[in-house]
Amino acid sequence: MNTATAHREFFKVRYRDTDAQGHLYFANYLVFADEAAGTYLSSLGFDWSDPSTTPCLVFTVNINIDYLDECRIEDTVRAEVGYSHLGNTSAQLDFALFNDACGTALARGHIRQVFVDRGSRRATPIPAALREAILTRQPALAGG
Repeated sequence: MNTATAHREFFKVRYRDTDAQGHLYFANYLVFADEAAGTYLSSLGFDWSDPSTTPCLVFTVNINIDYLDECRIEDTVRAEVGYSHLGNTSAQLDFALFNDACGTALARGHIRQVFVDRGSRRATPIPAALREAILTRQPALAGG
């Protein structure tokens, strides 16, 4: 990750998460990263589970991932997330996934988010309270 880990989340790989080769299905790496990102936002005081109560919507406009290793059923995946860039109306959230038992890196990537006005569906500035909460958790972002 390009930034310090701001939040960690753990996921147990279930049988239904795997593919025919017996390892974690490739799309589920992204599911784990996205779930950790959502939990991170919630930990900052913003409950994104009900979009009608949020100050804006958050659209994912790009996801990049590099797959580094595999994991299998019953493994525990540790997802680490943190913002690496805050723009005016967008942000980049970096993620890294690890096999928690041995520390092997499984995947790394980033999620580009755009903050969107519910009514107009157009980009809107990152809410001030959210920006402040992110900068409180990740003060290194304030310098750039």
